[in-house]
This record gives sequence, structure tokens and C-alpha cells, in this order.
Amino acid sequence: MTLDFELVDAHQHFWDARANYHPWLRDDPPIPFRYGDYAALKRRYLPPEYLADAAPYRIARTVYIETEWDPSDPQGEMAYVDTMRRQFGLPSVAIAQAWLDRAEHASVLETHAARPFVRGIRHKPRANPKPGDNAPGGMAEPVWRQGYAALGKLGLHFELQTPWWHLHEAAKLAADFPHIRIILNHTGLPADRSIEGIAAWKRAMRALAACPNVAVKISGLGQAGVPWTATANRDIVLAAIDIFGPARAMFASNFPVDGLCGSFATIFGGFDEITRGFTAAERQALFRDNAVRIYRMDA
Repeated sequence: MTLDFELVDAHQHFWDARANYHPWLRDDPPIPFRYGDYAALKRRYLPPEYLADAAPYRIARTVYIETEWDPSDPQGEMAYVDTMRRQFGLPSVAIAQAWLDRAEHASVLETHAARPFVRGIRHKPRANPKPGDNAPGGMAEPVWRQGYAALGKLGLHFELQTPWWHLHEAAKLAADFPHIRIILNHTGLPADRSIEGIAAWKRAMRALAACPNVAVKISGLGQAGVPWTATANRDIVLAAIDIFGPARAMFASNFPVDGLCGSFATIFGGFDEITRGFTAAERQALFRDNAVRIYRMDA
């Protein structure tokens, strides 16, 4: 069973690691990865492959998220995306790579902002490996915050990927720069599914959701070696929607990465099953309309 309306995928990736340099897809040894072995990702994955994976769901638009392309050439990735858009008509909009704590961040951000399809940037801030360590993460560093401040002047928003135990720093960032939108990636990474772990994740998510300039993408819910099921993820999906509200949450595939945990149909079929009790307007917002609005796809 599929949805009776078109989807907007708020978080997906394309790459051809044979033609372009992505260190994590080309270099050995492989990096530590939260889903374990990711050798299956070391292949060409462009719009035709994506649309084949997404069938029979109808994809109206997509949001391309930077792919940890060669960090010495962040502008090159968006030039490649521009070519892909002309060839395939996807992605619709893009989030670019930028390193906010590097000296050249200003020129990189200006180049990105000049491209009409770029909506924001992602720089994964330095994070502690586990909760309970009170050492500050990258979002607290003055140089990083100076780079972050430049986003507002250029009309760019920030895509945040960080574990939930750094969301208090994200809340401070959101409060200090209320004119810059933050979109939290992958549901705040609730990897610890213990009762205590989920309770701590919920507290962190509530603190961040108190900032009106933050939205959340519900994606990245896979677990290493565990098949993706609606049963396993139901409580997390419903909690994220409850905490942020149906107007500040979006569903996304994170394909091809989340393909390591489940098929596109399994994941979106799970989102469909979990939200059957929502109104038609709420479901259309979660699956489509919020992404169109937040990523300014009609601009």
C-alpha cells in the first residue's frame, strides 16, 4: 500500500564515488559507522537508482544533503549537483558542505548562497562519543559560532547532525541566533533504545523544540544489524512528532544510507502505518508540505 499523494523526500543523497572523491567511500580502512559495514554504499547512486528504490511511491521533489565530498573542495560538490539537476531534474534543492571553523568559510558560504538551489549548509560539529561527558562540543567554540553567525546574513539555514546529548548546545545556539533556522537531522540520533536512553533523548528533544526556529527530520532510525520495522520505531516517531508538533516535523528517507537497514517501501510504509491516526492534513504536512515550506521549494 502506498500513499495517495506525492512525497517530498527531505533528506537524501546522490553520489558517484568512481568519478568524484568522497574520502569515506574511497579510502581504506573504512570509517566507524553507526550502521556497521557500509560496503554496499560504495557504488554509483544517482537519480535513476533512487527513483527505482522509491517505486512505487511518487516523488515530487527531494532535498539533497551534502555527502562528505572532498573537504578541500566544498564548492565542487554543488557544481556537480547543478549538473545533475540539469541532467535528471533532481534534486530540487540542496544543502551544501561548509566548514564553519575554517578561515575560508566566508568565501565558501558566499559561493553557496549565490546558487539559487542551495538552501543551507551542514557542518557536523565536534561531539563527545557518549553522554555523561560534560566537555563542550563544537557548537560552543567561539570560532565555530562566528562562522555560524554568517549564515543569517546570507539567507542560509543550518542542518544539524549531532547526538542528542549535545542538543542543549543546539538550544543555546538557536536562542542566541533566533533569525537562523536549524533543522535537526535524523531525529536527534536516538541510538540507545533503553528506557533510560529514550527518556534522556526525549528531555533533550523537548529542550530544543522549545526554540521556535528549529524543525526536525524524522529519518536515520536504523540500528546496526536490526531490520527497520514500524514496531521498533513507532514510539520514537510519535514522540518526535508530539514534541515538535506536526508543523515542524518531516519524514525523510536518508537513502541510500538507510537502505542498509530497510527498503524505501519498508521505511515509508512504516511512517504511513504509524501515522494512520493523524488527520489527512497532518499526514500531508509530514510527508510533503512541511518540506516544501521549510526548504522554500516554491521560491
